[in-house]
Amino acid sequence: MARNEELYNAILKGDRNTVQTIFQTAIDQSQDVNELLDDSMIPAMREMGERFSRNEIYVPEMLIAARAMQAGLTIIEPILAQNNHKSLGTIAVGTVKGDLHDIGKNLVVIMLKGAGYDVIDMGTNCGIEKYDEAVSAGAQIVMCSALLTTTMTYMEQVANHFKNNNNTVKVVIGGAPVTQKYADSIGAHGYGRDANEAVKIVDKFFRPTA
Repeated sequence: MARNEELYNAILKGDRNTVQTIFQTAIDQSQDVNELLDDSMIPAMREMGERFSRNEIYVPEMLIAARAMQAGLTIIEPILAQNNHKSLGTIAVGTVKGDLHDIGKNLVVIMLKGAGYDVIDMGTNCGIEKYDEAVSAGAQIVMCSALLTTTMTYMEQVANHFKNNNNTVKVVIGGAPVTQKYADSIGAHGYGRDANEAVKIVDKFFRPTA
């Protein structure tokens, strides 16, 4: 199926009414919503991510596009579940213990969903037990976000926990005070400077040839 330009552009513009109309029409006409998702909506969110990384758009534009995407997902999620739509993988995302900031974490969640992953959104103030619960629920990668230098040190505890107890789990970190140097120092498997880079890191694990 070729890209649906109207849907693609509606995501870019954050036009959730058009997104909802397109998906509802597709359902009413028994069209393949999987193809709409894979060929039009996911590429649109990836394009928004690239623009975000190039500083061509900012958080408000990303959030508007994300709301439009979510409007479509809300309509088609029951159908995807019924059709056993295969996700690329399951990712757990949470802001670390002691930190209640969630804007960056929310953007990562949105971008991952838009890229075709199942996401366990653990919220904020996440201790190791929450990450363990997410892994028990199927997460193969855990992503730790922090906005404060005083809380980002908890990421090392998360990294060490999985290194010592379940070394098949990949730990990816990010947030305003976090750097690649810090990620390397604690043995994290990846570092994302922004939400788009976070998706690219995950892609390297699940889609190495992409």
